[in-house]
Amino acid sequence: MSDAQLELLASRAGLAVDWIDANGRAQKVEDRVLRAVLAGLGHPAEDPQQVEQSLLQLQGVQQSRHLPPLLTADHGQSLDLARYFPPHTACFLRLEDGSPLHLDLDAESRLPGSIPVGYHAVSIDDEHFVLAVAPERCFSVADAVHQPTPRAWGLSVQLYALRRPGDGGFGDTQALEELARQAAERGADALAISPLHAMFSSDPLRYSPYSPSSRLFLNSLYAAPGAILGDRAWRTAIEACGLGEQLQDLEQLPLIDWPLAAQAKLQALRALYEGFCQGEHPLHEDFASYRRAAGEALENHCRFEAIQAQRAARGEDLDWRHWPPQWRDPASPALAHFAEEQAHEIGFHAFCQWLIARSLERAQSAARSGGMGIGLIADLAVGADGGGSQAWSRQEQLLANLTVGAPPDILNRQGQSWGISAFSPEGLQRHGFRAFIEMLRANFAHAGGLRIDHVMGLQRLWVIPLGAPPSDGAYLYYPVDDLLRLLTLESHRHQAIVLGEDLGTVPDGLREKLAARAMLGMRVLLFEQDHGCHFKPILDWPDNALATTSTHDLPTLNGWWHGRDIDWNQRLGLVDEAAARHWREHRQHERNGLRHALAQDPQNFREESHEADQVVDASVRFLGHTRAPLVLLPLEDALGIDEQANLPGTLDSHPNWRRRLATASRRLLDDSDAARRLELLACARQQALERDR
Repeated sequence: MSDAQLELLASRAGLAVDWIDANGRAQKVEDRVLRAVLAGLGHPAEDPQQVEQSLLQLQGVQQSRHLPPLLTADHGQSLDLARYFPPHTACFLRLEDGSPLHLDLDAESRLPGSIPVGYHAVSIDDEHFVLAVAPERCFSVADAVHQPTPRAWGLSVQLYALRRPGDGGFGDTQALEELARQAAERGADALAISPLHAMFSSDPLRYSPYSPSSRLFLNSLYAAPGAILGDRAWRTAIEACGLGEQLQDLEQLPLIDWPLAAQAKLQALRALYEGFCQGEHPLHEDFASYRRAAGEALENHCRFEAIQAQRAARGEDLDWRHWPPQWRDPASPALAHFAEEQAHEIGFHAFCQWLIARSLERAQSAARSGGMGIGLIADLAVGADGGGSQAWSRQEQLLANLTVGAPPDILNRQGQSWGISAFSPEGLQRHGFRAFIEMLRANFAHAGGLRIDHVMGLQRLWVIPLGAPPSDGAYLYYPVDDLLRLLTLESHRHQAIVLGEDLGTVPDGLREKLAARAMLGMRVLLFEQDHGCHFKPILDWPDNALATTSTHDLPTLNGWWHGRDIDWNQRLGLVDEAAARHWREHRQHERNGLRHALAQDPQNFREESHEADQVVDASVRFLGHTRAPLVLLPLEDALGIDEQANLPGTLDSHPNWRRRLATASRRLLDDSDAARRLELLACARQQALERDR
């Protein structure tokens, strides 16, 4: 086989044959890896004939003069259509507001840049497409808080970690409401939460919020049924199942028992649904209205859940890729017949989605009515499980036969495989970016902001064939400008800010693209140092990124200071004794460097208290004085907790996504440490605002 032809095919399919690793060294993807990845993309390349055939197929698509179903443009910038139409061709547009617009292409076959922002139907010479015109930039923090030079602040929280009496063993949206009101009273403008994507109700052992079944719907376990249908109805459902004592026991556990807690809540939700279906209820019409509005996407998700429930009861494989052929196609006649037979079960899953949607809506309303300029900031996972609902229902737009991860680097010598699937660049373009747009709308729906996990995925992702080691992957490139325009447009429409988690190896130019569109990057205190452990001074922090002390994948400040992450890594055998000793020596240099940076402010280290407490206080004040438009303080750091939410590289040896906060959410911010730190942050932000005006 000709290496040149194989590499040409890979290049045309959007794969990078040559790439630069985290150490700055040039790397080249092996031919065997290219063939495996190309197969996952739907381009067979096992022999010269397959390569030639795949090349011809791709070439035909890429050289086609047939218009794609959706094109994007920036407001004020013309759109070149010379590939499709001659100069001065007449065009008819039906604008999004319904008004007609007649115009001609110019002498260079371009649509003018005067077309308003929005999605418009365009007809040219019997060709039809949607034109998505994006504003220059996203809705920004400045827009949200009505300050030209914003110095806002907020908290970040793992929703499941919250606590309230009667929660059944893990946090829910009612606890979130209580926290939102508490934070708003203290001057917070934002409350960033962990992902609430739909999981697998038939498999409660899967609970990592970053490996969901679907990013189109929500995890119904987080719903607060009593807040929507009344406490009496919810208590009746619990009593009907005899779950009262079990739920109380689950609430007392220091760590969440996800399988037991999830099964108990689902059992109570089923009883609640039975009661809801009997007789008249004032919210029947609201449920029906929600279901109509959610449409085909909701029905598909609920059918998927119903199939999985049936197969789980029989002990059969839950992964749709292993189902009988008639179940693999959401549009099959067999599935339509199944939906008729299982209408009540499908209705139950729709009911659960309605409950969580209304519950989350209430939490955002509580945040905004309390005075927050932004309110909730949702978290968008980088992908969804290839065996889940979203991959099943959008098979042509997601890559279910490839998983996403990261190539080997200094921190992860074997690389990483995250067990999730990503969008297909070709599939997105072929279907008018439908799956991407609906995902954005679903996640903007009840939030004032959206954090995009691993925002580099808008430009490229490391994709790995199923069953292969992470090193046997390649970078797949995406139509980043189209995706950024659509993200900007949806941000504008939902009046919500966009945050991009740009930690790690960032492609050249991406941060500049994000900044140009007012999408905030992310700067973490623990990472803002050079190799000599010198931390970046306050005024060197950028004004186009949010600032935070830590993240869910990193140790808390208190834990970092005491080396809890090193302790865990050594205890679990992830590092040997020599490596741990070297790590601790380096950590001491880092501690010295951080303390030196914090000591530049004479207000710090004046109190008589534990050194770690003083470091956390000083770090909070330090971030408050930066030029970041938004500072997010993790609740764990506000409280001075020493354990982290997730330890990367572990599954169940570390209690990932299971830790609970000790105090009920309605009293959480009354904790003396939290109260002091929030006051420090609010004062520092005000001083930074006055300094930078």
